[in-house]
Amino acid sequence: MNKTKYWIIVASKDHVKNGIAEGITQACHGKTSPLRRMKKGDYILYYSGKMVLGKDEKCQEFTAIGQVKDDEVYQFQMSPDFCPSRRNIEFFSHQDLSILPLINDLEFIQNKKSWGYPFRFGILEINEKDFQLISSKMLITEEYV
Repeated sequence: MNKTKYWIIVASKDHVKNGIAEGITQACHGKTSPLRRMKKGDYILYYSGKMVLGKDEKCQEFTAIGQVKDDEVYQFQMSPDFCPSRRNIEFFSHQDLSILPLINDLEFIQNKKSWGYPFRFGILEINEKDFQLISSKMLITEEYV
C-alpha cells in the first residue's frame, strides 16, 4: 500500500484561483514529471509568493488545499504553443493563510532567515506534521481526516 504524501506547489494566487475553479493542478510551468510523483489520495497545498504572475505584489500565503482525485496525468491544450500537464484535484473549502506566523514552526523550512528557499523549485514534499499544522488553520470545515 502506498503511503500518503503531502505536497506544496508554488504558483501565483491568480493562477491558483483559476486551478480551483477548474478542479485541476499544474506545476512547474506545466511539466509532467512533478505531477507523476503524486498519487491518488495525496494532499496538496498551494503556496503563493506573488498575487499575480510577473508582478511585484507579494502574497506570501497558502492559497489552496486539496486532494489528488485519481492517478491520471493528462495534457490540456491551453493555446497553440502551450500544452501543460494537469491532475484532477478535489479542493476543500478554506481560508487563505499567511506563512509568516508559521515559519518558526514549519520543519520543511530549515533556515528561518531564508524561509523562502524551499519554494525555489516550484514543488516540494513535506511531512504530515507540517501539513497538519497548515491545514488545521486553513480548513473551514473538518474535511481532512
